[in-house]
Amino acid sequence: MAVALLPMSSEIEAKTPAQLLATETVVERTARFERDAMQYTNQLYAAAMRYTKNPHNAQDLVQDTYAKAFTSFHQFEPGTNLKAWLYRILTTTFINTYRKDQRRPLISDGEVEDWQLASAASHTSDQGKSAEDEVLENLPDGDVKRALHEIPEEFRFAVFYADVEGYSYKEIADILGIPAGTVMSRLHRGRKLLRVLLADYAKDRGFGGSDGM
Repeated sequence: MAVALLPMSSEIEAKTPAQLLATETVVERTARFERDAMQYTNQLYAAAMRYTKNPHNAQDLVQDTYAKAFTSFHQFEPGTNLKAWLYRILTTTFINTYRKDQRRPLISDGEVEDWQLASAASHTSDQGKSAEDEVLENLPDGDVKRALHEIPEEFRFAVFYADVEGYSYKEIADILGIPAGTVMSRLHRGRKLLRVLLADYAKDRGFGGSDGM
């Protein structure tokens, strides 16, 4: 009697993520999106509030972000950074749509502390504090945030994500869709511009004196 041979375990290969996506139904994709992506709603809303400083606009921005994310979810590679992918969509949507309406400052004054941005501005590598650094703590509330708003947007985003949100170069690169080297360059220039502005503010307010700056 002929005996049917079962395939060896080595012959049974697990489907790759790409193969799974290729055979995924709309219902399955929707369930995966709700399970994996919707858990970041609160974090995306917090970021949207920092951008728009307006609850209604923040909700709209998050809704637009999720709508675009769902439409292109089949392009997301499982196993990569989904949160950064969502942040990238949110940031791009904000830049392309909400910025045109001029509905926001970049950061909500009530959600980002001055000490966080002062830390970004006073960042140095293996050096002691400069005269500018010493007077940052004495600057009135709002000066640091005002300085951040005055630097060009491309540098502002880099400083915001690195020194306020705490993302790594790689994560910022994923969010903004630029090379990590460009992130490092923009962050360096953004911090430098921020330091110059804060030094000017300090001089205007009489901190440091002519010999201290």
